Amino acid sequence: MKPPGVASGDALFLDLDGTLIEIAPTPDAVRPARRLPQLLGHLSHRLGSALAIISGRPISEIDRILAPLVLPAAGLHGLERRSANGTRHPPPALPRLRELRTALQDFAADHPGLLLEDKGAALALHYRARPDLRAAAAAAVEAALGCARTGLAVQRGKAVIEIRPDGADKGMAVAAFMSEPPFAGRRPVFAGDDLTDEAAFRAVRERGGVTVRVGGKGTTAAEWSLADVAAVHAWLAATEG
Repeated sequence: MKPPGVASGDALFLDLDGTLIEIAPTPDAVRPARRLPQLLGHLSHRLGSALAIISGRPISEIDRILAPLVLPAAGLHGLERRSANGTRHPPPALPRLRELRTALQDFAADHPGLLLEDKGAALALHYRARPDLRAAAAAAVEAALGCARTGLAVQRGKAVIEIRPDGADKGMAVAAFMSEPPFAGRRPVFAGDDLTDEAAFRAVRERGGVTVRVGGKGTTAAEWSLADVAAVHAWLAATEG
């Protein structure tokens, strides 16, 4: 069901990959639509800067993709955040980073088509090019983690398994933004496409907001849906003015 339009008094939160930009075979191969930064810039102005990107990517990657636009953002599924006033909230260190990275690099090297993405504060094992290795990739992550899991969390997404520090998610990122100007006191609106977005859907619904899942099948906490990235762009463009 098509979601309602974004009102000028709303706070808008948007996932990036699979929501604003098409998912690519590798994380560095994405190409945003040419008009996307302009569209988001106009929306941000209309909303009094109450527009934030909430992504699994680091904030540095969000900025690179949306350049020259710089928005409030939460990266690494909420582990790092940049408030509207520019204040940075850096991510915690990933426990056992070197050990886990070595183990998963070795596994990926032995299985062509797998990609280990080092995000600094998180490690993501991508199997999009080798969906047949989904179970093997999951087993490799479990083996690398072993029993010493204090401070660590495993996050599954579309053709990716991520190890990250425990204690943050996209829902917590929404809550943090909603406690600060210019987001505080507004109705939250969130659009996302992946399992990692479900925490944000729940956080927005708790605040009486609008939740939009892009594509996807199965159960979700979102109340509204859009078919794909193009439909998201059309929805945002229709509410831009």
